[in-house]
Amino acid sequence: MIGLGLDLVDIERFREALERRPAMRDRLFTPDERALAGERVDPIPALAARFAAKEAVMKALGVGLGAFAFHDVEVLSLGSGAPDLRVTGAAARLAGERGVASWTISLTHSVMTAGAVVTAT
Repeated sequence: MIGLGLDLVDIERFREALERRPAMRDRLFTPDERALAGERVDPIPALAARFAAKEAVMKALGVGLGAFAFHDVEVLSLGSGAPDLRVTGAAARLAGERGVASWTISLTHSVMTAGAVVTAT
Protein backbone atom coordinates (compact mmCIF):
# COMPACT_ATOMS: atom_id res chain seq x y z
CA MET A 1 0.00 0.00 0.00
CA ILE A 2 1.27 3.45 -0.92
CA GLY A 3 -1.29 5.51 0.95
CA LEU A 4 -4.48 5.47 2.98
CA GLY A 5 -6.94 8.33 3.28
CA LEU A 6 -9.99 8.72 5.50
CA ASP A 7 -12.33 11.69 5.71
CA LEU A 8 -15.65 12.48 7.41
CA VAL A 9 -18.07 15.27 6.56
CA ASP A 10 -20.86 16.67 8.72
CA ILE A 11 -23.84 16.51 6.34
CA GLU A 12 -25.82 19.45 7.74
CA ARG A 13 -22.78 21.70 7.82
CA PHE A 14 -22.01 20.69 4.23
CA ARG A 15 -25.65 21.35 3.24
CA GLU A 16 -25.47 24.84 4.79
CA ALA A 17 -22.21 25.60 2.96
CA LEU A 18 -23.74 24.59 -0.39
CA GLU A 19 -26.84 26.70 0.34
CA ARG A 20 -24.68 29.75 1.20
CA ARG A 21 -22.46 29.28 -1.84
CA PRO A 22 -24.41 27.56 -4.65
CA ALA A 23 -21.45 27.88 -7.06
CA MET A 24 -19.54 25.48 -4.78
CA ARG A 25 -21.38 22.53 -6.36
CA ASP A 26 -19.85 23.31 -9.75
CA ARG A 27 -16.41 23.95 -8.28
CA LEU A 28 -16.33 20.74 -6.23
CA PHE A 29 -18.19 18.24 -8.42
CA THR A 30 -18.15 17.21 -12.05
CA PRO A 31 -21.38 17.27 -14.07
CA ASP A 32 -21.57 13.45 -13.84
CA GLU A 33 -21.18 13.53 -10.04
CA ARG A 34 -23.90 16.17 -9.74
CA ALA A 35 -26.20 14.18 -12.04
CA LEU A 36 -25.63 10.95 -10.10
CA ALA A 37 -26.40 12.63 -6.76
CA GLY A 38 -29.37 14.43 -8.32
CA GLU A 39 -31.10 11.09 -8.88
CA ARG A 40 -31.62 10.83 -5.11
CA VAL A 41 -34.43 12.37 -3.08
CA ASP A 42 -31.79 14.20 -1.04
CA PRO A 43 -28.54 14.58 -3.01
CA ILE A 44 -26.54 16.15 -0.16
CA PRO A 45 -25.42 12.92 1.61
CA ALA A 46 -24.13 11.54 -1.71
CA LEU A 47 -22.31 14.78 -2.49
CA ALA A 48 -20.86 14.90 1.03
CA ALA A 49 -19.53 11.34 0.65
CA ARG A 50 -17.97 12.28 -2.70
CA PHE A 51 -16.38 15.35 -1.15
CA ALA A 52 -14.99 13.13 1.62
CA ALA A 53 -13.54 10.84 -1.06
CA LYS A 54 -11.74 13.74 -2.75
CA GLU A 55 -10.23 14.74 0.61
CA ALA A 56 -9.33 11.09 1.31
CA VAL A 57 -7.46 10.91 -2.02
CA MET A 58 -5.45 13.98 -0.98
CA LYS A 59 -4.58 12.26 2.29
CA ALA A 60 -3.68 8.99 0.55
CA LEU A 61 -1.29 10.96 -1.68
CA GLY A 62 0.13 12.87 1.29
CA VAL A 63 -0.91 16.29 0.02
CA GLY A 64 -3.30 19.01 1.14
CA LEU A 65 -5.83 21.36 -0.39
CA GLY A 66 -4.60 23.05 -3.53
CA ALA A 67 -2.37 20.20 -4.71
CA PHE A 68 -4.93 19.47 -7.44
CA ALA A 69 -8.38 20.58 -8.54
CA PHE A 70 -11.43 18.89 -7.04
CA HIS A 71 -12.52 17.87 -10.56
CA ASP A 72 -9.27 15.86 -10.86
CA VAL A 73 -10.91 13.26 -8.63
CA GLU A 74 -14.28 11.97 -9.78
CA VAL A 75 -16.42 9.48 -7.87
CA LEU A 76 -18.90 7.67 -10.08
CA SER A 77 -20.76 4.38 -9.72
CA LEU A 78 -20.23 1.04 -11.37
CA GLY A 79 -23.25 -0.82 -12.75
CA SER A 80 -23.41 -2.72 -9.46
CA GLY A 81 -23.76 0.56 -7.54
CA ALA A 82 -20.26 0.30 -6.05
CA PRO A 83 -18.29 3.54 -6.11
CA ASP A 84 -15.62 3.95 -8.76
CA LEU A 85 -12.75 6.43 -8.53
CA ARG A 86 -11.35 8.26 -11.58
CA VAL A 87 -8.18 10.31 -11.07
CA THR A 88 -7.02 12.72 -13.79
CA GLY A 89 -4.93 15.86 -14.27
CA ALA A 90 -2.60 16.97 -11.49
CA ALA A 91 -3.95 14.26 -9.16
CA ALA A 92 -3.03 11.58 -11.71
CA ARG A 93 0.46 13.08 -12.11
CA LEU A 94 0.99 13.03 -8.32
CA ALA A 95 -0.27 9.45 -8.16
CA GLY A 96 2.10 8.45 -10.95
CA GLU A 97 5.05 10.09 -9.19
CA ARG A 98 4.22 8.08 -6.07
CA GLY A 99 3.82 4.82 -8.00
CA VAL A 100 0.06 4.41 -7.54
CA ALA A 101 -1.26 1.73 -9.89
CA SER A 102 -4.77 1.31 -8.47
CA TRP A 103 -7.30 2.76 -6.05
CA THR A 104 -9.86 1.23 -3.72
CA ILE A 105 -12.71 3.34 -2.37
CA SER A 106 -15.50 2.87 0.13
CA LEU A 107 -18.23 5.44 0.84
CA THR A 108 -20.76 5.55 3.64
CA HIS A 109 -23.20 7.95 5.23
CA SER A 110 -25.65 8.13 8.09
CA VAL A 111 -28.16 10.84 8.84
CA MET A 112 -25.41 13.00 10.34
CA THR A 113 -22.11 12.18 8.64
CA ALA A 114 -20.68 11.00 5.34
CA GLY A 115 -17.34 9.31 5.04
CA ALA A 116 -14.87 7.82 2.62
CA VAL A 117 -11.85 5.55 2.84
CA VAL A 118 -9.41 5.42 -0.06
CA THR A 119 -6.37 3.24 -0.51
CA ALA A 120 -3.69 3.86 -3.09
CA THR A 121 -1.73 0.78 -4.13
